[in-house]
Amino acid sequence: MSNKSKGNNEHGEDDFRDTLSTVDDSGKRVWVYPKKPKGKFYDYRKYVSYVLVIMLFAAPFIKIGGQPLILFNVIERKFSLFGLVFWPQDFFLFVIAMITFIIFIILFTVAFGRIFCGWICPQTIFMEMVFRRIEYWIEGDANQQKRLNNSPWNREKILKKSAKLSLFFLISFAIGNIFMAYIVGSDQWIDIVTQSPAANPIGFSSVMGFSLVFFGVFVSLREQVCTTVCPYGRLQGVLLDENSIVVHYDFVRGEKRGKITKPKEEVSLLKMVEDPEAIKLGDCIDCHLCVKVCPTGIDIRNGTQLECVNCTACMDACDEVMEKVERPKGLIRYASYNGILNSVPFKFTTKLKAYAAILVGLLLFLGFSLGSRADVETTILRTPGTLYQTLENGNYTNLYSVQFVNKTANEMPVRIVVTEPAGAVLKMVGDGDLVANGQEMANGAFFIELKPSEVKGYKTDVKIEIYSGDELVDEVKTSFLGPI
Repeated sequence: MSNKSKGNNEHGEDDFRDTLSTVDDSGKRVWVYPKKPKGKFYDYRKYVSYVLVIMLFAAPFIKIGGQPLILFNVIERKFSLFGLVFWPQDFFLFVIAMITFIIFIILFTVAFGRIFCGWICPQTIFMEMVFRRIEYWIEGDANQQKRLNNSPWNREKILKKSAKLSLFFLISFAIGNIFMAYIVGSDQWIDIVTQSPAANPIGFSSVMGFSLVFFGVFVSLREQVCTTVCPYGRLQGVLLDENSIVVHYDFVRGEKRGKITKPKEEVSLLKMVEDPEAIKLGDCIDCHLCVKVCPTGIDIRNGTQLECVNCTACMDACDEVMEKVERPKGLIRYASYNGILNSVPFKFTTKLKAYAAILVGLLLFLGFSLGSRADVETTILRTPGTLYQTLENGNYTNLYSVQFVNKTANEMPVRIVVTEPAGAVLKMVGDGDLVANGQEMANGAFFIELKPSEVKGYKTDVKIEIYSGDELVDEVKTSFLGPI
């Protein structure tokens, strides 16, 4: 983004973009100690975070039609969204859904910037609304935390650090367990946590591994996830334009900055004789509170930056100062660059219309694909590594494996019938017909027996029909191997 304020960068200087606020000149990390935020927007974010955290922890245990609300079981290649189960055979639907979600994020970013990061992203919610608040509670505000970290190890420091890290790990452990529940499902997760580690070492190791990763992220990595790890931040430079609504400093109203603590009118009258420059000052009193509360350590007055997650902490801090000096709030607010420079209201640009059209098209296609998705999916393959067998009566047999996916919520008995060649005989291996539970998969095996007169060379086409009761639910074609 080329957007810049007209204060410190009024000559087009973008030197601040050549450095990171969290890295010094020697390349060493600068630890960020954000001041505890407070204000209207912070309260709104707290309410949103409460709802989202509850949803995050509840979602794996909510079931619709007996299926999890959300499940990403990559181990068994089974996925569930809002009770709809997706199997490997539905992978194209999953891809379309992911593309649709990405286009939605792009459209949302073009219009409203990185607001997702500040309000909805789990990393920001847990870091700022859970872990950071625990830190404020135990260690105090920014200056107190800094003094504690710089102090020698004494009784107070050991107690506070131990208490903080213990709570951090307990919460990380809870997040790790929930993360595991999203992958294996709530039922299997309950089996894992109710068994001893020795009975399920893989499950226990996985939960502990996830917990340690989250613990490391929130104890050490912190804002680096947003500024250096997450690829979404990099997209801002491509997606944002001068009409995007982001957290923005009103440089037209705010510049030139100066240390004024009285209302602007009074300052103009009292100081214009003794200090003619005072009348030229803008509304920004250069208190640096917007910088002190920023969780990524940037100065929003420099303009739109990659590190800004649109968390609104600077907006609350600035509004509080403006109220004290009796000036209008909103010096830092949600606005576009054009809105500030030229007073241009938000409008539905050509770029937004294009992304919106693509999104609508994808949603319609996805809806049609889901609506027309078959209730069953049958895969029949000749068992690998086997050739035809010759029976005592001279007939030939091939061994096949069958995988039947029942995408409905009801139990479905499965009957397999070979319709071509007409004289084919099918013999199930095991206890007869298959039974597939709702939203489950059934596997089996069977032989097909053909007379020599029905074998048409090395490969003979075979047509198979799948019935549930008297209803034809699927048709499959395969091949029968015979002698050359």
